[in-house]
Amino acid sequence: MSEATKQAVRPLVDTAESRRPIGLLFVAIPVFLVIWLVIWPAINAISRTVWRKDKSGEMGFDLSSYAFFFSDSYSLDNLSITLWTTLVCAILLLMICLPIALYLRFSRGRLAAYVQALAIFPMFVPSIILAFAFIRVLGPNGMVDILFNAVDLPKIRTPYLTPWGPVIGLVWDNIPLTVLILLAGLGSVANQSIEAARDVGANAVQVFWHIILPRISNSILVALSFSVLGIFSSFTLPYLLGPASPEMLGPFMQRTLREVQDPVGAMTQAVIAFGFCIVFGLFYVRSVARSREK
Repeated sequence: MSEATKQAVRPLVDTAESRRPIGLLFVAIPVFLVIWLVIWPAINAISRTVWRKDKSGEMGFDLSSYAFFFSDSYSLDNLSITLWTTLVCAILLLMICLPIALYLRFSRGRLAAYVQALAIFPMFVPSIILAFAFIRVLGPNGMVDILFNAVDLPKIRTPYLTPWGPVIGLVWDNIPLTVLILLAGLGSVANQSIEAARDVGANAVQVFWHIILPRISNSILVALSFSVLGIFSSFTLPYLLGPASPEMLGPFMQRTLREVQDPVGAMTQAVIAFGFCIVFGLFYVRSVARSREK
């Protein structure tokens, strides 16, 4: 083989050793941002809530802020309404988005394109605009009340400033991401598998339960994990649409810090919220690990 031929077939990167510094350089930037913006604030908040000054001014281990949170009925009510809202939103998102994703996966034509555009549209609407649109439509003396009054119907009981207000807003706000993740998971379902099941006499329910659902179970866990993490830590929609008492943890933390002027209490609430989010995040990590094993 001539020298020119050797140079022509020579790879751009010779060995794994020469590739390693480039790969580490690409990974270093996002890892640094995660450590700086997520891990370090979390460690700092935990340390400042468990290592505090006592009455004599000496630093020591102290869990009094956590003891107060879990013994205070108002704080527990806020935690309960946050968990309730998160659970209800997750169930409603699955009930709404899974049929939409199934329709978009197995449908063609102009109507499917319109449905997909409507499903993704909330992604481009800021939360604060959504909140004020919700108030103008479903709030007291809103558009629905005006239309009902025009046909001599009684006013509806508005969900505004009730626990259902944030539920409606958060579900509408999280539909695009959930639909896109489920639609990506449905892409792994081969049409040949469905046609083969139909050839042996399987109906639509059997095809969904035995063919489609096992293939998209990881995608469902990923979609619900992302939605739950966003809902649990949400602030704008619960603040504008939810009740003043009990309130979700997002508005509760802001009020504790700004109005009550209790930074340690606010950090304690943030650490507790962070702990719940870690539990929810484990489902995402587990689903990713299972998908890689397959």
